[in-house]
Amino acid sequence: MLILISPAKTLDFETPTTSQEYSYPKLLKESEELIQICRELSPTDIASLMKVSDKIAGLNVARFNSWNSDFTLENAKQAIFAFRGDVYTGLDADSFNEQGLKAAQDKLLILSGLYGLLRPLDLMKAYRLEMGTRLENDRGSNLYQFWGEIITDEINATLAKVKSELLVNLASNEYFKAVKPKKLTAQLITPVFKDHKNGQYKVISFYAKKARGLMARYIIDNNINTLDELIRFDTAGYYYSQKDSTSVSPVFLREEQ
Repeated sequence: MLILISPAKTLDFETPTTSQEYSYPKLLKESEELIQICRELSPTDIASLMKVSDKIAGLNVARFNSWNSDFTLENAKQAIFAFRGDVYTGLDADSFNEQGLKAAQDKLLILSGLYGLLRPLDLMKAYRLEMGTRLENDRGSNLYQFWGEIITDEINATLAKVKSELLVNLASNEYFKAVKPKKLTAQLITPVFKDHKNGQYKVISFYAKKARGLMARYIIDNNINTLDELIRFDTAGYYYSQKDSTSVSPVFLREEQ
């Protein structure tokens, strides 16, 4: 079973990592192309394009200008430790031991606007480039057109390598749009997490994001490989609802917190 998750806007390049193991992103050639495009943008361009403050725009100009593909543990950080946010709170990467990190490396992929696809131990440098950004490039007017089928091809290569017939989509809609579902060589499973509030069960963004991380961790820790095993997920009070589920979209409910 292979898992897809989104990156996070919040980054942490200060906290020491719990592992010295690392790998390199496989799509750095494409990352370098994007960096060259981004270096042509002014702080005003970036503020408008990314809808960020002038301060953050200036920070990203500096990041783009200083970026190079010479990645070391001194100037970069493994992706699973660099990203912070609700999904990564659920994943709790800092508590993995070496065996757990190795399992994560085999089972988990992180979608990225700049890097395309990252494995947990792939080194990355700080950046901000969300997948939904309308960035003009030689292949089109946005990052979805830039990445085309590249990300899907890399996912399929990973599926073949780990001999997986299931791909569990725990990514946001914005990021999963970079994948071509019809070209995937595995069955796609997209779990849904709903919390009870005001008399009904509904997707609450904060809880759903954390639940995606919790499920990713559950799959890794328990070496889950089948849908029957996956629907036993019961972390943090969630439980499988057969009547609300379909064969490709299992629904997990939780009572009001």
